Amino acid sequence: MEAFDRSLEKYAELVVRVGANVQPGQVLHIESPLEAAPFTRKVVQKAYEAGAKYVQVQWDDEEVTRNRFLYAPDESFDYYPQWMPAMMEQLAENGGALINIKVPDPELYKGIDSDKVTRATKAAAVARETFQSYVRNKKFSWCLVKAPTRAWAAKVFPELPEEERVRVMWDTIFKMNRVDADDPVAAWKEHIGRLKQVKEKLNEKKYKKLHYRAPGTDLSVELPEGHIWHGGGTTDDQGVYFVANMPTEEVYTMPLRTGVNGTVTSTKPLNLNGRLVDKFALTFEGGKVVSYTAEVGLEYLDALLKTDEGAKYLGEVALVPHHSPISNLNRVFYNTGIDENASCHFAVGSAYPFTIENGTKMTKEELLAKGANVSLTHVDFMVGSAELDIDGELPDGTREPVFRQGNWAVG
Repeated sequence: MEAFDRSLEKYAELVVRVGANVQPGQVLHIESPLEAAPFTRKVVQKAYEAGAKYVQVQWDDEEVTRNRFLYAPDESFDYYPQWMPAMMEQLAENGGALINIKVPDPELYKGIDSDKVTRATKAAAVARETFQSYVRNKKFSWCLVKAPTRAWAAKVFPELPEEERVRVMWDTIFKMNRVDADDPVAAWKEHIGRLKQVKEKLNEKKYKKLHYRAPGTDLSVELPEGHIWHGGGTTDDQGVYFVANMPTEEVYTMPLRTGVNGTVTSTKPLNLNGRLVDKFALTFEGGKVVSYTAEVGLEYLDALLKTDEGAKYLGEVALVPHHSPISNLNRVFYNTGIDENASCHFAVGSAYPFTIENGTKMTKEELLAKGANVSLTHVDFMVGSAELDIDGELPDGTREPVFRQGNWAVG
């Protein structure tokens, strides 16, 4: 077996045993692009070897997706088949697991009427609201992973000959997921342990505010009483420990919905499921976005913030040091699941209920009352850089360094 095949097999095993942590007798649903079929077949094999009862693969083809927006009738874009979220809800309700190989082409919707994409995105979000609540409340185990496609590799490595790009992307994905370690599973356990130490330190601090300063950024972010920092992995309703995003380098919690004030400027492009937004800034008052600019993709940013009322508020604050494995690759990946793990970031939209005490037991109304944001959407955007300073404000009002020049400074 050549080195690449061994790495592919190790990666598939890592995704199954550490990411989704597939259990004996469990049903697994996989969402995969057609181009990732060789890897997906390995994941299926490893899932059955782990004892999965049944593995279902849902294939995605971006040319098919694009053809819808080119040729479908107008009423198509307000439609989403109800049987699809019903299937996923049943999976979650019965303790299944999900692996999503999510790698949208950054240029997928180039030349497409943005209104069509916005309407289709919202129709899907409305139909999938119950399922997404299961995701955000850890009702079942799930994992987002990456595999190269030709279009994505071309965007990330345009300087390479076409025939080399996908292989180099594979090597990069292996590296950022610690597949190149002698024992990747042990390497991941050690990594998760380090993130656990960081989140425990932050939970002990109980900061009431974080203050961000960088070029184009001057922002204060209040944290609600009872907020909880997470990082590495978490435990679902069945008691299964899973890692929701591979790779992951972040620790994160929720901001107070009405406690964000000032301006923040992005530091990396944002791939909104095939629509690029870049060089943008958001200004907040009382938690709400009151103005925004973007040099690239302003119409897409506008549509995102108009998804619903909650889309104008933050739902997540996440900390990632500038000197970290993905950031040190010094490359933009045009994939939020990777780029967010190279940079401090925020998310507009819904908060994760488990980032506040007893949040998974609360109704939407109770979450709002506790200061958590509620929305149909949740979109991360990157704000970290080597020029970012963050202060933490303690309960007694004193301030101390948390980040200096993009890296940890908290004692």
